[in-house]
Amino acid sequence: MAAEKAAKALETSLSGKGTDFTIADAAAKSGLPLRDAESGLHALLSEYRGHLRVTSEGELIFIFPNGFTKPWETRTRIKEALDATGRALVGIGRFVVRAWISVVLVGYALLFLALVIGLAFARSSSDRDDRGLGSGVIYVVFRVIAEALFWTFHPFSPFAHAYYDRAYGHAPARARMRRGRDEKVTGFYDKVNRFFFGPDQPPPDPRAMEKKIIAEIRAQKGRIGLADVIRVTGLPRDEADPLMSRLMLDYDGSVEVSDEGGIVYRFEALRKTVEQAPRGMSEPARPAPIWSRKEHLAPLTGNDAGSNLLIVLLNGFNLLMSLYVLGNGLTLEKISLLLRGVPEGRLPPDMGTPIALGVVPLVFSIALFALPLLRAAYRPFKERRLARENARRAVLREVLTRVGKEPITDGALVSAWKEASGAEPDSKEITREVVALGGDVEERDDGQVRYRFPDFEAEAAALEAEREAASVEEARVGKVIFSSEN
Repeated sequence: MAAEKAAKALETSLSGKGTDFTIADAAAKSGLPLRDAESGLHALLSEYRGHLRVTSEGELIFIFPNGFTKPWETRTRIKEALDATGRALVGIGRFVVRAWISVVLVGYALLFLALVIGLAFARSSSDRDDRGLGSGVIYVVFRVIAEALFWTFHPFSPFAHAYYDRAYGHAPARARMRRGRDEKVTGFYDKVNRFFFGPDQPPPDPRAMEKKIIAEIRAQKGRIGLADVIRVTGLPRDEADPLMSRLMLDYDGSVEVSDEGGIVYRFEALRKTVEQAPRGMSEPARPAPIWSRKEHLAPLTGNDAGSNLLIVLLNGFNLLMSLYVLGNGLTLEKISLLLRGVPEGRLPPDMGTPIALGVVPLVFSIALFALPLLRAAYRPFKERRLARENARRAVLREVLTRVGKEPITDGALVSAWKEASGAEPDSKEITREVVALGGDVEERDDGQVRYRFPDFEAEAAALEAEREAASVEEARVGKVIFSSEN
């Protein structure tokens, strides 16, 4: 019977009848054969985030803390909805910023500059024939802006190349500098986006974690434990447990339990390969542990100082000019009259509120300045979160590299935390991480605190024995007896 079908049968039979089950319990309550009950329980572990435990008699116990319910789904859905909303808002924001660059940030700057020049000519001209010069300057600038907008958004424009190349993966070929160095060409659009939204982060590989676990399985002769999974992924133990149940179903795995209660996950089918290991190595190299990669805070903009200064000056100029326009009530109608040479004293007293050249650029300029300021204000909180994650990884390093080999002391964990985060840990933080890994506190007569991890110790001993007994023949595909080439 397929594992999914067995899981559905078990869910119907076991609902409301407890949260802890042995394979025999599940078989008795559902009427399924033992092998189907076992595969169904593993499928349920993955779906309902259960845990696998072993008794002193070597019996597997499948634990479902939440029964066959998913209370985390509401939180997950809310988080996914918030994330989707955030991505949509950021996408809209990026689009607005891109339009703002050409239409407002640059366009308004040129327009305001032309306005200043036009009004200066209109006010200083005493010859009636020259009074149209100001409006002529405005017309020329409008034409320049229109041409700039067309060629900026045109697919074949040099400005658009940076965006299209990045979107379709052609950036490296176009990013070669004439001096012979490989260097990405960053367009002005990208610099403005970085200034307001921060540097672009590459999308994560959704299967990266699974690839690391499979690489660890193949490097460890097809036998791994939860400690190995935590080592390469950094996952909390309560997430690594159900993940392994799912991988067992996906990759034809099985569970072995040692006499001491150590759990070993076997994936013999994943060892088959036609690749030759490097000389001197019988197995592929292990993937790097999670603590070898530290989390770093991304730069605020990723731009050089000159680019940031230019963007600040452009946006600041628009902000000041919009205030000037609002302060002088320069509506489009009033500007038109001034450019025609009508003296300011003869203009109607109230000609409305300047919207196009006053309110719009003022609101957008303030909003654009607010974005990097808000990101800068949030950076200390983000930095502390990343420091805590690095500290957690350092604790994992101390535990997983010492377990079964040397004592794990409170001082060693405190020192690792402080070295990784730069801050003294709270005793509750260390205790929380130890408990999450299934550790026990052991206080010696001399007052020194040590930590024991019985599950990991039993697992390490069981893995060592399993790997020593693993046959090299498991990795061989055998002699080719037929080929479609022939």
